[in-house]
Amino acid sequence: MDILVYALYIVAFAMFILGLSGLTAPRSAVRGNKIAAAGMGVAFIATLIHIRETSSWLVIIAALVVGVIIGIPPARKVKMTAVPQLVALFNGVGGGTVALIAWGEFIESDGFTGLRAASGPVLPLVIASLFAAIIGSLSFWGSIVAFMKLQQILPGHPLSVGRLQQPLNAILFLGSVVAAVIVGIGSANTGADPVWFGAILILAGILGVTTVLPIGGADMPVVISLLNALTGLSAAAAGLALNNIAMIVAGMIVGASGTILTNLMAKAMNRSILSVVAGGFGGGSTGVAATSSGDQHAKSTSAADAAIKLAYANQVIVVPGYGLAVAQAQHAVKDMAKALESRGIEVKYAIHPVAGRMPGHMNVLLAEADVSYDAMKEMDDINGEFSRTDVTIVVGANDVTNPAARTDPNSPIFGMPVLNVTESRSVIVLKRSMSSGFAGIENPLFFAANTTMLFGDAKKSVAQVTEELKAL
Repeated sequence: MDILVYALYIVAFAMFILGLSGLTAPRSAVRGNKIAAAGMGVAFIATLIHIRETSSWLVIIAALVVGVIIGIPPARKVKMTAVPQLVALFNGVGGGTVALIAWGEFIESDGFTGLRAASGPVLPLVIASLFAAIIGSLSFWGSIVAFMKLQQILPGHPLSVGRLQQPLNAILFLGSVVAAVIVGIGSANTGADPVWFGAILILAGILGVTTVLPIGGADMPVVISLLNALTGLSAAAAGLALNNIAMIVAGMIVGASGTILTNLMAKAMNRSILSVVAGGFGGGSTGVAATSSGDQHAKSTSAADAAIKLAYANQVIVVPGYGLAVAQAQHAVKDMAKALESRGIEVKYAIHPVAGRMPGHMNVLLAEADVSYDAMKEMDDINGEFSRTDVTIVVGANDVTNPAARTDPNSPIFGMPVLNVTESRSVIVLKRSMSSGFAGIENPLFFAANTTMLFGDAKKSVAQVTEELKAL
C-alpha cells in the first residue's frame, strides 16, 4: 500500500511541474492550470489511501466540500479588476492554513514532546514546525493587508511610523524568534507552554501587518509574489514536520517559482527586494486633476481626431494599464483593433511586466477578449518597435510609460525599465483625468509635444473611436 501511495505522489508531483511549465505562456496557461488541479486530485487520493481511517476520511472530505463551496463562487464571479486581491486573499489562506497546521502539530504532540517518538532527529522537525508557524502567520496577515490595500479598504499609499518602522519590525521579528527558541527548548523536556506558541503566531502576524502596511501600491506586484513564495516555503516546512511528501514537494515548487517571479518583478521595477520590504514607495494618489504642470500644458483631443490619426497609420501599438481593467475596456479595444486591421493596419499590444496590480494581469484581460497571443508583446520585445510606430494608444497606463524613469535622476522611479512610448510619432493617452498613477508621481508623457489626451471612461472613449473609424 505504501508503494501505491508513493507512486501516486510521484504522479502528482509530475503533474504539478507539468502544469507549472504550462503557465509560462498564455496559450498553454489554461491547460497548465487543469493539469496542476488534476495533480492535486491525485495527491488528495494518495493522502486518503495513506490515512486508511474511515473516520478521518469523513473529516477530510467534509473539509474538501467546504473549501469547494467557499472557493468556487468568488473564483468564477470575481471581476478581472479584482483578480489581484483574490490572489492575495487565496495566498493568505494558504499561509494561515500552514500556521494552523503547525499549531495543531504542537497540540497533538503535547508541546512537541510527541515528536521524540519519531524516527530520526527530533530537532529538525521542531525547527520546521516553528518556521512554518512564523512564516505562515506572517504570510496570512501580510496577505490580508495586501488584499485590503488592493481593494481600497486601506489607503494604497504607504502607512508607517516613520523612522521607528524598521526598529519596530526588527523587534517583532526577534520577539517571534525568541518565542520559538523558548518553545523549542521546552519541547526537549516536558513540552512547551502553549502561551509561547501563541506568542509566535501573534508576533509574526503583527510583523506581517507592519511589513506590508508601509509598502505603497506601486510595489504590490512584488509583494504578492513575495508573499506567495513565503507561503510555499512555510508549506514545505510544515510538510517536513509532518513527514508529508506532497506538502514538501508542492511547497518547494511554489516557493521556488514565487522567488524567481519576485526577483523578476523587482528587476522590472529596478528595485531590490529589500527596498520593497523597507516600504515607503508608491502613493496611489487621487489628487485633484490638473491639465498643466508649470509651463507644460496637456493637449486634449476628440474621438474623431483620434480616429483620423489611426486611420492613416501603418502600425498601432496599444499599451494597456490598470485603467483598462477598471473600465472593462478590453473588448472595446479588441473591436477597435478589428476595425484597424480591416484597413490593413497592424496592431500590437505592449505588455509591461508590472502593468496592473499583479504579474500577467494585462495578459489575462486581453486573452479574455480573445486578443491573439502572438499580438501581445513583452516589454523587451516591443520597445524597439515604438520608433517605427505611427500611433501608440495608452489605455489607463501611467507609471510603466513614464519617461522620467529614463531622464530624471531625481525621480523615485529613475532606472526602472519602462515602455518607450515617447519614441512613437504620435501618442494618444486615454484617461479619466490628469491625476497621477499608483506610484503617486506625475508623468511627463502627458505634456509631450507628440501626445494628446482623450479624457473620459476608457471603454466609452474606445467605442467612440471605433465608431468614428467605421464612419471614415
